[in-house]
Amino acid sequence: MDALEFVRIRELDIAVRIWNPDAPRTLVAWHGLARHGGDFEALAHQLGSEWRILAPDTPGRGLSSWSLFPAHDYLYSHYMTVAIGVLDHFQLKQVDWLGTSMGGLLGMLLAADKTHRHRISRLILNDVGPELNKDGLIALSGYFSLTHRFTNFADLQKELTQHYASFGITNDAEWRALALGSARRLPDGSWTYHFDPRIGEQFIHDTPRDTWADWANIHCPVMVIRGAESALLDAETLPRMKEVQPGLVTFTAPGCGHAPMLNHSEQVTPLRQFLDTPLSAFPHSNPTSASSTSHPIGQWFIKQWRRLFG
Repeated sequence: MDALEFVRIRELDIAVRIWNPDAPRTLVAWHGLARHGGDFEALAHQLGSEWRILAPDTPGRGLSSWSLFPAHDYLYSHYMTVAIGVLDHFQLKQVDWLGTSMGGLLGMLLAADKTHRHRISRLILNDVGPELNKDGLIALSGYFSLTHRFTNFADLQKELTQHYASFGITNDAEWRALALGSARRLPDGSWTYHFDPRIGEQFIHDTPRDTWADWANIHCPVMVIRGAESALLDAETLPRMKEVQPGLVTFTAPGCGHAPMLNHSEQVTPLRQFLDTPLSAFPHSNPTSASSTSHPIGQWFIKQWRRLFG
């Protein structure tokens, strides 16, 4: 990254990683559940000097503060407050938004919100949508419900490489960089991941909502990138998403699961084409009601979490 700023929001320091700080165009890039903004370094280099990339670390991840009150702060409602605070700090009245997994759902909520939707000019969802695969969610929750501790860095890197094999990373140097950016030392000298282990409590405390209704309330141009082997966003979901949002642009990234790292030109080129398309060229969005296809996945996931893990 080229710069790092800390934005103070409700007693929490929010780290914002910045590439190309003087670039004429800005893209907010928000990471997935247990990741951090550093995941977008390769994308920043691929997009080049025309784009300023702002990549915040969500509370409890990376270089941002850990919350003393997870039941209050590790929720989408608070993440929305953080996101708006970041946009205000950088004086962004309207901005393009790219979100991987959790970051995509956050962007979707902002773009659907009557108060804040005007802040999002284009929305790119990386391997996420209004309906997610149930088995994939259970596997995700199971992994992050456990404390991960490693006696040496090599063991951490080995497990990380196995767990994130679906990212589509193809060389040892990239894996090494990902591991270094994902690790932290514990007081006893062992290693663990960079995130607060309590971030998983989000699945218990967050308020269930009908994400298909949110999807129907989005009025800006939307693109969805799906990993061809994704265990979270089923291929069958994309046509249903397009029924509700007829102007939806889709791209399937070969050789990836959940979620593409956006580190290769074959993934970045269609993303760039979407960003370079003038807003006036997109068909006027007039989404229909999604009530007939509604599946409130949040309610289901909370029930499953409580059944399986306490």
